[in-house]
Amino acid sequence: MLIATWIVNGILAALMLLSGGMKALSAPEKLKEKGMGWVDDFPGGFSRFIGIVEVLGALGLILPLATGIAPILTPLAALGLVIIMAGATVVHIRRKEPFVPALVITLIAVASAALSFAVVLG
Repeated sequence: MLIATWIVNGILAALMLLSGGMKALSAPEKLKEKGMGWVDDFPGGFSRFIGIVEVLGALGLILPLATGIAPILTPLAALGLVIIMAGATVVHIRRKEPFVPALVITLIAVASAALSFAVVLG
């Protein structure tokens, strides 16, 4: 179970670091140029906020479990990413944009939360 948790958390953390890092470091105008039209639906700094939350969630998937310091934070980080990605799925559905990638990442985050809770609460 621990190996499966590390694999799922590693995949999810990598996805969140990449997408979150891009959102955190890019201006909304640049994100829109890259096909992220949803930035027009939210206030100016919201895309940067979401990016920072995604990066923090990625760190939360790895660091607590790896260090043994407050490992309960790992499944809680996964739950936070479930909420973020469920919201992203809804935004893409409402905008009639492709939503499957966000839905897949949501399901990976659900698997991460379930596995992490099983490992931590064991």
